[in-house]
Amino acid sequence: MGLFLYLSMQLLALSVGQHIVHEFEQTTALEWIGAVTGIYCVYLAAKQNIWNWPVAIISVVAYTIVFFKARLYGDTGLQIYFLGTSIYGWYFWIKKKERNEKPVTSLNFKEYSWIITAIVALSLLLALFLKRFTKTNVPYIDGFCTAISFIAQILMTRKVLQNWALWIFVDICYVPLYIYKDLYVTAILYLILLVLAWLGHVDWQKEYKKSTLSEFGTPVGGSDLEEAK
Repeated sequence: MGLFLYLSMQLLALSVGQHIVHEFEQTTALEWIGAVTGIYCVYLAAKQNIWNWPVAIISVVAYTIVFFKARLYGDTGLQIYFLGTSIYGWYFWIKKKERNEKPVTSLNFKEYSWIITAIVALSLLLALFLKRFTKTNVPYIDGFCTAISFIAQILMTRKVLQNWALWIFVDICYVPLYIYKDLYVTAILYLILLVLAWLGHVDWQKEYKKSTLSEFGTPVGGSDLEEAK
């Protein structure tokens, strides 16, 4: 019985391994380009390197095509949005540096409330839209992940610390979704992005504490979102 179970597990592992290898062989050049540049741009963002934005532009163009072919229409639209925010983020980071402003800011209680409300409302709207007007078979999870990514990207362009918490959460959600869609390279990408998002959060939190302590003596809440209103 023990030998039979051992052989069965070995055969199962071999079968799964062969399937993964096959899927990797079927991965398109565009998905590889999107994955590699996606990892690199998040690494640069974690280090507050402004070159993360032009690298991000390459990644989103590649993934716009990949997600459209996979019928992940919410993510397709999100990539188009990422393209616009990448251009804006590039501009904003340059201006922020020129004005010598505090590099990283944090949300206050009021802004937390707005962010949560926006995510819930946007998730419902996107899910209903995707279910009614597209052929996707995952409208709710696609809409939910798209909504969180939408808000997280806004926070990143404004250099708000909490963008990383949202990215960590949504990366966890995306991994099983992409496995379900047979986008194995992209699923692995998001596992790597999950680690990078955590490192980004740690680095930005240190920078935020350092800047607020040096300016005020104690950390102070309130982000550039208030200033943008």
